[in-house]
Amino acid sequence: MWWILAAVVALAVGYWLLARPHRYWLEKGVKQGNPGFILGDNWGLVLGKQSLADMVMMVYNACPNTRYSGFYQFLLPTLLLKDPDLIKQITVKDFDHFLDHRNFIPEDCDPLWGKNLVALSGKKWHEMRTTLSPAFTSSKMKYMFTLISQSGEQFVKYFLQNDENLITVEMRDVFTRFTSDAIANTAFGVECDSLRDRENEFYLMGKEATNFTGVWKNLRIFGYLLMPKLFKLLKVTLFSKKVAEFFTNVVKSNIRSREKHGLVRPDMIHLLLEARKNGLKHEETELLQDTGFATAAESEFNKNPKNAKAEITDEDITSQALIFFFAGFDAVSSLMSFMSHELAVNPDVQTRLIEEVDATLEACEGKLTYEALLGMKYLDMVVSETLRKWPNSSAVDRVCTKPYTIEVKYPDERPIHLEKNDVVWLPIFGIHRDPQYYPEPDRFDPERFNDENKVNIKPYTYLPFGSGPRNCIGSRFALLETKTLFFYTLTHFEFVPVEKTQIPLVLSSKGINFVAENGFWLGLKRRSRI
Repeated sequence: MWWILAAVVALAVGYWLLARPHRYWLEKGVKQGNPGFILGDNWGLVLGKQSLADMVMMVYNACPNTRYSGFYQFLLPTLLLKDPDLIKQITVKDFDHFLDHRNFIPEDCDPLWGKNLVALSGKKWHEMRTTLSPAFTSSKMKYMFTLISQSGEQFVKYFLQNDENLITVEMRDVFTRFTSDAIANTAFGVECDSLRDRENEFYLMGKEATNFTGVWKNLRIFGYLLMPKLFKLLKVTLFSKKVAEFFTNVVKSNIRSREKHGLVRPDMIHLLLEARKNGLKHEETELLQDTGFATAAESEFNKNPKNAKAEITDEDITSQALIFFFAGFDAVSSLMSFMSHELAVNPDVQTRLIEEVDATLEACEGKLTYEALLGMKYLDMVVSETLRKWPNSSAVDRVCTKPYTIEVKYPDERPIHLEKNDVVWLPIFGIHRDPQYYPEPDRFDPERFNDENKVNIKPYTYLPFGSGPRNCIGSRFALLETKTLFFYTLTHFEFVPVEKTQIPLVLSSKGINFVAENGFWLGLKRRSRI
């Protein structure tokens, strides 16, 4: 019978070893929720019961009236930052203690992922960010506006050729085709028409690269969170070999062609090649107009040219172009999908926006200009409110790179000592849906961002593109792309609900992509002209 006793003891010890990590925050005097065994607070994601946004809301609301709280990504203790002043302290003032994101896939396992700006850490990240930063200024966006505008006109022309008065469309499908074409054009120097050529290789590769539904796709991410040593040993990659080879070949052949023939296009590859050849510098005076209220301002920390990367390889260019595509294909098309849905179910908002579109088109005599687009105040309000209600990222993380202490502010707190490699989270979705910052948070109300109200928004409670020097470098491009497409679309069509439209919209719990449960089905109704 001794073996039965030994088995019971072994099981008890094993359970204790696996359950004990979930007491980490309690032992530090930090409030936490009720993590599930082994899965922690990821249980809903793993079991397909919650979307990532739902999970963020769950941990955000688990411990009310606190500046921070603890939760667990499987066995990994993570500190959730809820107080705007604390978010500012950690992401801006004390940024040198929190330089990095958590890179769940090592560079030696997937170099194409490991070299991109999101995955790089420490000095490597700072060098690359400083190098790339001048390529994403407002003046560079104006430089690329012509290509984006061409993609917008091509998109609308496709639907204008349909004689039907009402065209039923799954919006995420058509918006990913637009973002694929726009980024292919502006980042890779490749012209596509994915609405007509629906099976073109560029679109299919982009769709595969950004699809995180299905068991194996999710296992690649959750596996590195749960068993990082095993997955590193197995060299599990984020991108398939087919995807990696395709984008590498596209970029390298493009570079060779330009260098051989002296070709110049107003796109991202040209800017990266210029950065490699001569280096890029921030203009002393930027354009007065920026891409909108949501634009993530570039930190002075990232502007010193002395910190720029000395050498930019073809692999560096490929990696940056791929993450640019990765983010744009999925995140921007999600923004567009949610915005079209909100316009369809809020016809008063759409009517007012169409009036501004018509007035702008008349003012620029039928030919949209960069300045006219960025002068559209109500359009900016609508985009800003969409990003408030449906931010591109439900949360972003920071990794503690050297020991740091969160000092006591209230009597019920204890000093929180963070060690190197500890992880903190900015729960963007939770903050944006917090009624103390945004009354009636589930209501779509662009007036939150009118001239009178937007100045009263508490700093660091609006974080659609993150915070501090490590914010999203592509915010200007995302906003410009979105505004351009909606201008051209609303010139000829309005969005209307159809039988397949899900009202209210429910987020999908399948995978980590930010998508609607039953898709974004809407009608494109041709506008009547008097």
